[in-house]
Amino acid sequence: MSPLLWLVYYILYLFSWLIIAVVVVSLLSQFGIVNANNPYVRQISYALRRLTEPVLGPIRGLLPDLGGIDISPVIALIGIQFLQYCVAYYGPRLF
Repeated sequence: MSPLLWLVYYILYLFSWLIIAVVVVSLLSQFGIVNANNPYVRQISYALRRLTEPVLGPIRGLLPDLGGIDISPVIALIGIQFLQYCVAYYGPRLF
């Protein structure tokens, strides 16, 4: 695999972990395990949301209202895994 393809693949991999971190922080604050008013937690949560919102926001706009259940991270993770597969499978054939 060429270095450029490896970089794209690894960025997608890191972004998938960012999405998982957003979900975990959201669940921890919703269940009251971490204090959402803590400045460190608030800053981490804000940074994670700002990094992932460009991808999750449009997905939320396309999905119907499910009554408070947000499945946009699941859809995004499936899309990222599909892109990773495409990079790994078709990428070496392009270069």
